[in-house]
Amino acid sequence: MSIETEIDGCINKCGKGYREWYVGVAADPDERLFQGHNVSQDGGAWIYRDAGSESMAKIIEAIFHKKGCKGGQGSADSPHYVYAYRMTRTTRGI
Repeated sequence: MSIETEIDGCINKCGKGYREWYVGVAADPDERLFQGHNVSQDGGAWIYRDAGSESMAKIIEAIFHKKGCKGGQGSADSPHYVYAYRMTRTTRGI
């Protein structure tokens, strides 16, 4: 199963559509999701996957931004993970 398919599955399962989701890339997805974006580790809707390289991570990120997901510029720390989370009033888009 591809990373794109897995993220699409998570978005479809958890609901709200692409516009309610943030997709980004990171070298340390745990830190980025749970500290940087303030996503609830236990109760939040989130997913991350290792894309194997920075270039592949950025390609996947761009696919989801074209689908309507929010996101910022990729970090400069050799990100090879793609992550996604459903935005809530307690999460932070950074």
